[in-house]
Amino acid sequence: MYISIQHFLEKGIERLKEVEKVFLTNPTDMASFVLGITDEVHKFGLEMIKETLEFMDEEIPKDSKRKESWYVERSDYKCLTTSLGDVRFRKTYYQNKTTWEYEYLLDRMLEMDSHERLTEDAEAKMLQEVVEAPYRKAGEEISLQSSVSKQTVKNKIHRLEFPKYNVERDKKVVDYLYIDADEDHVHLQFGETKGDLEVDGNNRKNNCVLSKIVYVYEGIEKESPESKRHKLIEPHYFCGVYDGSDNQALWNEVYAYLDATYDLEKVKKIYLNADGGAWIKSGKNRIAGITYVLDEFHLNKYILRATSHMLDSQGDAAKAIKETIKDGTKADFEVLVDEILEYADTEACTKRILETKEYILSNWMAAKIRLRDRETVIGSSTECHVSHVLSSRMSSRPMGWSRTGCDKMSHLRAYYMNKGDMLELVRSQPKVLAKAAGAESDYEVLSMAKIKASERNENYDLGKYYDAMQATISDNISKQFWFKKKVRSIY
Repeated sequence: MYISIQHFLEKGIERLKEVEKVFLTNPTDMASFVLGITDEVHKFGLEMIKETLEFMDEEIPKDSKRKESWYVERSDYKCLTTSLGDVRFRKTYYQNKTTWEYEYLLDRMLEMDSHERLTEDAEAKMLQEVVEAPYRKAGEEISLQSSVSKQTVKNKIHRLEFPKYNVERDKKVVDYLYIDADEDHVHLQFGETKGDLEVDGNNRKNNCVLSKIVYVYEGIEKESPESKRHKLIEPHYFCGVYDGSDNQALWNEVYAYLDATYDLEKVKKIYLNADGGAWIKSGKNRIAGITYVLDEFHLNKYILRATSHMLDSQGDAAKAIKETIKDGTKADFEVLVDEILEYADTEACTKRILETKEYILSNWMAAKIRLRDRETVIGSSTECHVSHVLSSRMSSRPMGWSRTGCDKMSHLRAYYMNKGDMLELVRSQPKVLAKAAGAESDYEVLSMAKIKASERNENYDLGKYYDAMQATISDNISKQFWFKKKVRSIY
């Protein structure tokens, strides 16, 4: 690392001065000035990473414990893609003396698979891009100078595993909680393998999958004191493809979050805003005391469908329906619908009125609570959240997904909306690293005399920079001392 620093002091600073000189002669070209500085600093960063990795690799074969268990086979070159760009460095290949297996011990120290080509920072940047952009663009933006294929991005997305919610704070006490739920209809290219989509009698593929969204919040508030716009208070999102029995897993996740975050015994009421879907209503079976409320958007939509043919009287008819739902009985509502049916002039109009009747009767109490409890029930925002959280990335433009890709991207969108750290997500992924066979886990504590002797023996590698590095010799000693201890942990 010190060679790259010294080289930068000798050459890099001179080039930076030259870039500055050019700018001073032409102050209007600020872009070239900034890009010139960026390029020099960027080159220095890549060289520093390369030198540090090679220093680590060179220290491993010197270790006495390594000599007991591993032969040095050969040196190879590996290219890692970082968020700065590609770093090509040398590393050593070893063979175990007992099992005859081969391994790059540096990979074990870095806790990287030998076939891995992306560093964690590059992968985190890829996730930050892919959550809002196509696979291809995310691959192109993975680092300042490098790119990966869209297939690589897809493979990374499909292997993602998302951590369970873990709260480390006291449970909050609130009077009311709100849960909104809906789904987005996403088009599939295939389910699990290409060509596996079912085709009906009209040669139409069953290529739709539901990406479900559930979000929990404490209420709404104005974005600013004088704003007409509102925002949710402490929202938390859950998204994914949950089919059949998997639907229970979704509501288990929601309940786990509620139980970990809030003192549920002190919550007066939990409202569930939804359009009446069966998978949404099943949430009442998992979360005790939940009150189902019909989504205001869907309630108004069906009322409009039933009264749109009444022209100038449409407003009065819609008002009468709402008042009957709020204060009347199902029998009163059926009488009112029969009166409205008398004004239906087409078969399609009759069909719309009967569909509205069936929908409201099947969600009667949910519709009544929506219109009656105005002080505590909040208007649902599911439609705009489906659009913002899911559709904007997955279905608003022509694109096709696999079932796994749809599920993983839905989870990633929820993680992003919950302000999750992409680097932490990458670091949380399970790593399968086999322990080196026949090796020991303890390490030798080296004396300072041995460390100083080793330092003197290795100084010849520093070439012409040795004299300039005399001031940093103590740093070299501490670096090697720390590293020799770390080396032992990989066996």
